Amino acid sequence: MIKYVIKRLLLMIPILMGITLIVLIFIDIAPGDPARMMLGNEATEEEVQELRESLGLNDPFVVRYFRFFKNALRGDFGHSYSNNRAVRDEMFQRFKYTLLISVFSVLLSVIIGIPLGVFAATHQYTWKDNAAVTLSLICVSMPSFWFALLIIQLFSIRLNILPPAGIESWKGWIMPTISLALGYTALITRQMRSDMLEVIRQDYIVTARAKGQIERKVLFRHALKNAIIPIVQIVGSIFGMSLGGAMISEVIFSVPGLGSYMLSGLTARDYPVIQATSFFMSLINSVVILLIDIAFAFIDPRIRSQYIRKKKKKTESVGVEGGAQA
Repeated sequence: MIKYVIKRLLLMIPILMGITLIVLIFIDIAPGDPARMMLGNEATEEEVQELRESLGLNDPFVVRYFRFFKNALRGDFGHSYSNNRAVRDEMFQRFKYTLLISVFSVLLSVIIGIPLGVFAATHQYTWKDNAAVTLSLICVSMPSFWFALLIIQLFSIRLNILPPAGIESWKGWIMPTISLALGYTALITRQMRSDMLEVIRQDYIVTARAKGQIERKVLFRHALKNAIIPIVQIVGSIFGMSLGGAMISEVIFSVPGLGSYMLSGLTARDYPVIQATSFFMSLINSVVILLIDIAFAFIDPRIRSQYIRKKKKKTESVGVEGGAQA
């Protein structure tokens, strides 16, 4: 397992290099000059070129690429063009808000999605199942920004029970969390229903029922325990998606998170902000996926037993070779 983790960590390096390369390419081909935006239209061409030279924007593409990646590995993301503040400090201050919204939305998705998926599977082909499936299809198809505007209209303007923007109190977290969790809840519901239907048709479920065990015990002790294993991987993917998807909620609800910071960098052509946030979000996603894979290996007994068999087989082969040499 340790070798597998080390291998995955090493694989992150080319992944991050590739993402950094793509981001830098798009920055180069996108219209607009950050030096011109910083100095304004009244600045002369000589002043613009002097600023570009001081910022390193006139350096060759390869030089700028490896310079950023080398500094990023040391945790140095430079200073923002807009306010001259260290991007690393600003990014870490804002990341806690993005992380909280992502965690809250994923927890809400799990709390609602798993029971709803189990309920739909245990009432297959009934109006309850059809209602749950239809509701999940509507939720997964509904744009999150449109739903966010709807709940602002309802809870803030008409009912006046929740603040339309800001996170000064705990009420400010409710609507951003709900708007982000909507689609993820639908995904978990559909996946849980599918897995549950597959599990309850297995032979060991039929055997448990034949032994006279009550239906609730069969479902929650035997079926749910095995059906929930694939959900772990889905939840990990959703958490990675929520870190990027939080940008919409942060902008609409005025949350000072990493997504809104990235958007402000894109608007202002702030290259250090754009590169740093892209690199950091990619790193977090890679770490989350690695942790989910490790957790999946421990949760699923099939993967764990397969790993043990491979290790045992390798040990036996080494022993046979050693005996042959002796």
